[in-house]
Amino acid sequence: MRLTQFSDYSLRLLLYLAQHPDETCTIGDIAQWYGVSKPHLVKVAHNLVKLGYVHSTRGKGGGLRLAKPAEAIEIAALIKRTEPDFHVVECFDKVRNTCRVTSSCQLKHVLRDATAAFFKSLAGKTLASIAST
Repeated sequence: MRLTQFSDYSLRLLLYLAQHPDETCTIGDIAQWYGVSKPHLVKVAHNLVKLGYVHSTRGKGGGLRLAKPAEAIEIAALIKRTEPDFHVVECFDKVRNTCRVTSSCQLKHVLRDATAAFFKSLAGKTLASIAST
C-alpha cells in the first residue's frame, strides 16, 4: 500500500503543528522545514482547514494551528479522508474494472484483508502518539 503525496503532506503538516503547539506556524516555514512545494502545501492546508483539523488565521501574525488537540486526531480517520480511494488493484473499482479473472481470482480477498490489516494497525493511533514533542 502506498499513500498519495497529499496524505503524506497532510500528515507532515499536522505533525509539524503538533510539535509546535504554542506557535502559529506559516506554510512557508513548514514547506521549508520539510523541503516540499509551498503551493502544494497550500492546497493541503486548505483541505485540512475544511476538514476541521487545522485553524487558519490570515494577516500579520497569522498562520496555522491545530484546530483540536493532537490526542483527538486519529491517523486512520485522517488517511481515510485524504486518500481518494483504496483500490489496491483494478478489481476493487467496480466501475473501471476490466480484469478478466475477477470472478475466480482469490488475490482480491488477500488484498482486502491486507488493507483491513493496515487500518487495524492504525487503530488507536493519534497525532499525539506519533508526534515527537
